[in-house]
Amino acid sequence: MTKTETLEDFYKKKFNWLPDNLQQDIGHFNVFRLEDCLGAGAVPVQYSRRDFYKISLMRGEIVYHYADKSIQVAGSALVFFNPQVPYTWESLSEDKTGFFCIFKEAFFTQKIRGSLHELPMFRVGGKPAYLLDKQQDEQVSQLFGKMMDEINGDYQFKYDLLRNYVSELIHSALKMQPSETLHQHPDAKSRITAVFSELLERQFPIESPTQRFKLRSASDFAQHLSVHVNHLNRSIRETTGKTTTDHIAERLASEAKALLKHTDWNISEISYSLGFEEPAHFNYFFKKHTRLTPSTFRNV
Repeated sequence: MTKTETLEDFYKKKFNWLPDNLQQDIGHFNVFRLEDCLGAGAVPVQYSRRDFYKISLMRGEIVYHYADKSIQVAGSALVFFNPQVPYTWESLSEDKTGFFCIFKEAFFTQKIRGSLHELPMFRVGGKPAYLLDKQQDEQVSQLFGKMMDEINGDYQFKYDLLRNYVSELIHSALKMQPSETLHQHPDAKSRITAVFSELLERQFPIESPTQRFKLRSASDFAQHLSVHVNHLNRSIRETTGKTTTDHIAERLASEAKALLKHTDWNISEISYSLGFEEPAHFNYFFKKHTRLTPSTFRNV
């Protein structure tokens, strides 16, 4: 899996420069014309996660690869990219135009109801692409145009306006029906395995006894990825040679060892944080995978 692309990586690859306030402004926001980032010398878009959100208005013939699915667009589409799922896109035509904006979740802190990742278009397993007719394209283009004007202005409260424009984009999409033109990518098995691995790893490290490991079964992951559990299991088994349960158990055992060795939490606290209902269940699991009880391992 390619490493997560940061905002710093994005600016260096696309423009070979960094905004002066990038390190200080965790709620960073910016907006661009798509065609300004393409052309000769442009760095190909890699299949990877980003540590920021992105909303794109894309025109032309484009295939957008998102997790284990692909969306083929011929015309105009509004597409939402989130930090939890890796993606890339490729053009099938030369007449690519559009806009995109990028931002951190902190840009919306206390400004919207709930969290960004709870919105349908940003939810893992959700449908992120919305095909636009001519009128919708014009409305969305106007919003991006306002963002372009505002980002270059010196109005004292311009970021409040920019938040409003992005919120209007989101609500416009929520009123539409997401595209159902989804097809499996030829390399869907490796893609779904990569996304599974990312979702598994994102639950760690466990940093407090009150934090809890929640996605504990193949069914849990399948539900989050909106795929059938048999498809998930088959993809992971054929790609890695191990079962989904094997991967979860190995990562769980690894975290259990770290908590036993590097924290002073009692066995019950560790058991709870790792998602076990009873310490006895944790003891059985740990001994099965290490041949030692948790207490013995801690004292070795």
